[in-house]
Amino acid sequence: MTQTAPFIIQPTAESGTMPVVDDVYGLRVGIANVFFIGARGTDRWILVDAGLHGTAGRIMRAAERLYGVGNGPSAIVLTHGHFDHVGALGTLLETWDVPVYAHDMELPYLTGRSAYPPPDPTVGGGLMAALSRLYPRGPFDFSRSVQALPADGAIPFAPGWRWVETPGHSPGHVSFFRASDRTLIAGDAVVTTQQESMFAAVTQRPELHGPPMYFTPDWPAARESVQLLAALQPEVLATGHGRPMRGARMRAELERLAENFDRLAMPDSGRYVTEPAITDLSGVVHVPPPVADRLPKILLGIGAAAVLTFAARKVLADQGRRFMA
Repeated sequence: MTQTAPFIIQPTAESGTMPVVDDVYGLRVGIANVFFIGARGTDRWILVDAGLHGTAGRIMRAAERLYGVGNGPSAIVLTHGHFDHVGALGTLLETWDVPVYAHDMELPYLTGRSAYPPPDPTVGGGLMAALSRLYPRGPFDFSRSVQALPADGAIPFAPGWRWVETPGHSPGHVSFFRASDRTLIAGDAVVTTQQESMFAAVTQRPELHGPPMYFTPDWPAARESVQLLAALQPEVLATGHGRPMRGARMRAELERLAENFDRLAMPDSGRYVTEPAITDLSGVVHVPPPVADRLPKILLGIGAAAVLTFAARKVLADQGRRFMA
């Protein structure tokens, strides 16, 4: 379907940042987004999420353009701790010695105590999903800097903002909402591109989707989270993957996703479809057994066929040389 400019927020030419609202900027770093909360030129601002490994330099350069050289954030807040949202965190903390905040159910995966539940590469049908078997899932250890978000829903150094629990994609996933202008930073509770598809992830084709299937271990919780976000009636929606969206059309699509979540967002089958992973404050307690995965057998068959083809060509080539001799 054709998208219009008022519906999709486009990045600016300058540094590729996305002006989400007057004092919120997005930056695409690889396949994921990070966000800066704070008006341009202000002394106090926060960073939301930390992108992929190797992107710290790009994040810091964008911060310098927005807030000035040497003016680091007051804090870094995380929607969740998957590898594409904390990949540059260690490098950033070497320069910015600031507190990092996450939900307490997310802390086991950020303090070295537990790896995330295994991905399910059988769902989604795209290359990004198939490759998920190779993605890092921790445990990551930022225990020197990370701490729990305040229990009252406040976000440190971001007056007017609050965090809301949106688990499902990860045990302690949170989204950030400002009621005054109904701006929502939803992390991966919903995304605005089909993240399972490599083509969509690269081209950022704008579509509203549920959480990336391959890394979502609790579908009932994910459904409730999308319903909660739709009930907030956001004016602007910024997500961890894809371009920000705004306006009535976005809200209508978000409501449609919430009302038809099982049909539009959930895979038909998969490791976590009928049985979610069980987690607590110590990390992963139980995961259901993996489902049959045809891809390794397919790849093995392709590899065997390639070896046999090479061997057959070599035999034919040798016979040809003997014949010519």
